[in-house]
Amino acid sequence: MPPGPGETWAARAVRVASAAALGPYQSAVVRIGFSATWLFFLLRELPNRRELYGPDGPWSWGLGNRLVDGNHAFTVLLWSDSTVWFEVVYALAVVSSVLLLLGWRTRTMSVVFMIGVLSLQNRSVFAGDGGDNVIHLMAIYLVFTRCARVWSLDARRLARGGRDRVGPVLWAVCGLALLAGTWRTSGAGVFGAGEWWLWVVFWGMWAAQGLWWAAHRYAGADARALLDVLANLVHNAAMVVIMAEVCLVYATAGWYKIQGSRWQDGTALFYPLKLDYFSPWPELSSLLGTSGVIVMLLTYGTVMVQVAFPFTLFNRRVKNVLLVAMMLEHAGIAVLLGLPFFSLAMIAADAVFLPTSFLRRVGAYAGRLRPGARLPGQRGQGADEVERPRTLVG
Repeated sequence: MPPGPGETWAARAVRVASAAALGPYQSAVVRIGFSATWLFFLLRELPNRRELYGPDGPWSWGLGNRLVDGNHAFTVLLWSDSTVWFEVVYALAVVSSVLLLLGWRTRTMSVVFMIGVLSLQNRSVFAGDGGDNVIHLMAIYLVFTRCARVWSLDARRLARGGRDRVGPVLWAVCGLALLAGTWRTSGAGVFGAGEWWLWVVFWGMWAAQGLWWAAHRYAGADARALLDVLANLVHNAAMVVIMAEVCLVYATAGWYKIQGSRWQDGTALFYPLKLDYFSPWPELSSLLGTSGVIVMLLTYGTVMVQVAFPFTLFNRRVKNVLLVAMMLEHAGIAVLLGLPFFSLAMIAADAVFLPTSFLRRVGAYAGRLRPGARLPGQRGQGADEVERPRTLVG
């Protein structure tokens, strides 16, 4: 869209970046996708949780402290070696995943969700795969997005209006938790390792949330508009970072594959299909592995799609075709190689590029599954928001 009369391209860019939170449906899908992926992982590993991240694991509490002292990673699990403390943290990780999935008090739950992800993954860094790395990064980025504008309990609550009584109570409880955490690490751990800035960030987010609530409760329209513009800028910047992260993952993966001799001769996918560890369906893996043509097509197709995707973002039709191809590729990885959570994490990351029109149709279809139901994101929308897609890449 060209700039209006008397408007420069720079002025239009500032207006677009600050006037609205772009990609509300895409950010909602990313929120739902990553919270669901992490929730399913935690539930699947519920019987093995103590061996993976808890006191019964091979990576003991002492070894975990030595590792954190060296890499300065953040994890609340190393505040205590108590089994009760581990169970509390694990339960909070599960609950925050459910609430973030539903979009209940999303600003708070996104921070709690991030703390749960970082705490568990940094406690035992050798118990993950590539999917964990993606969840690790996206959990941080989601904190800065307005990912509950649609398809959330928050959107339904705002559409209904009324006085917010739960918000101040939740804010006060989080303040007490931050105070306890700051006191616990004041002499050692995070502060002792020079990570004092992390608590400054947590206290800053807590103060910003209080300022947001007070401004929308007591301040005038100008102050509320200013905060809304700042929130839109942060959200849009975070969405751009998420998109850039996805493109970087595919670009680096594709170019590294090109340098490998097995990818060059078209036989790279043959070898994992023959490994028992990556063969949950041996008959299916054997069937594909015995066809040289299929192996060659899948090998070369994987490289071409990954390398080409970042260059197709501004061609909507080609981008959508490659997006479907990449999602099908990850679905195949989940089935053939037995990596469901890696595949779910990558599909959730890919969802940031889904077309707004497609997501609206999916939402409308989901709303019709229950007679008389309306989606939270469909309440209270102005005509301009309904008619004009707000997205970054279409």
